[in-house]
Amino acid sequence: TEDQRIFDDRNTFNAPPFRAINRVRVQAGATIDALRQYQPSPATNIARMFAFIAYVEVLAGEHYCNGVPLSSFVGSAITYGDPLSNDSLFALATANADSAISNLGGVDSARVQWLAQVVKGRALLDRGQFAAASTAVAGVPDTFHYDVTYSVVAGDNQLWALNASARRYTVGNGDGGGLNFIGARKDPRIRTKTGPDRIFDTAFNLQVTRQGTWDRTTAVKVATGVEARLIEAEAALRASTPDYITWLARLNQLRRNTQLYPPAPADTSYKPVAGTVLADTTDPGTDPARVDLTFRERAFWMFGTGHRLGDMRRLLRQYGRTENTVYPHGAWFKGGNFGDAIQMPIPFDEQNNPKFVRCADRLP
Repeated sequence: TEDQRIFDDRNTFNAPPFRAINRVRVQAGATIDALRQYQPSPATNIARMFAFIAYVEVLAGEHYCNGVPLSSFVGSAITYGDPLSNDSLFALATANADSAISNLGGVDSARVQWLAQVVKGRALLDRGQFAAASTAVAGVPDTFHYDVTYSVVAGDNQLWALNASARRYTVGNGDGGGLNFIGARKDPRIRTKTGPDRIFDTAFNLQVTRQGTWDRTTAVKVATGVEARLIEAEAALRASTPDYITWLARLNQLRRNTQLYPPAPADTSYKPVAGTVLADTTDPGTDPARVDLTFRERAFWMFGTGHRLGDMRRLLRQYGRTENTVYPHGAWFKGGNFGDAIQMPIPFDEQNNPKFVRCADRLP
């Protein structure tokens, strides 16, 4: 299973998200063509589609192994795509974000520009171009957020459905050496409550831990000013002459702004309670510890928004960390041990593409 870090391209849970991000990419491209032909104004609608394409290209590069094919349609005919490296996907995302920025005009242009800036900064960060990433996100307001929205009619927020409702997922707490999302009970960025009911698989005596950020129809922030500041912080840390003052200032700038915290749920059994405020963090004094702190802040601020796996891969690729210091390892709670997967496999369904064989490699 994915949870156990087993690399299995026939895992049925893997195909739908891969299909979904490609559907966004293909449909957004078709929408650009239609808008240009039938309704070119306001141009921001075209820009928004370019930003969506860039966003899912980043997701594909962060989550899947090298060798992702990007197929498309010409009329009703499939044009099969060649396998691309993760870095090539990030380069494409950067170019499409630039296309978004160059097509602005009309209502909502500021929000679409900020979305494109954050996506571009994220792609450049993935490429290790830290200074360029920082430049890309300059001027994005701290309080900006671009959301995916939900409704009872259109579809439930699956972060709520699979955790709080169905109890198939539970919040982790240092599993396999990971971060203590539950143990940090004084951190208002992730409010949780444990039990009294057990997880869906009642064969295992484990109480479910629910997150308190998302309800059934709560929007999910996929690009934010918080992420922009975190990119700037990391860029300051990775400068040729590290700027520790700016690095720490950016982290604490976010921690002090209570407007950026997720709203507290009405259910007061979630901890910490409303009104809990983060204290300033301090410089731990060594570069490895500063990296640890930076990535912990990223994990807590962007919990549940699809950033963590990309960050874990970056810790290996850009910071030289070893797999057993970043990924869950050791005994798995259902028996056996964690596997060795560090990214998701391209689903077996893609074998229908004659240009695709398997993952080019499993490098981070």
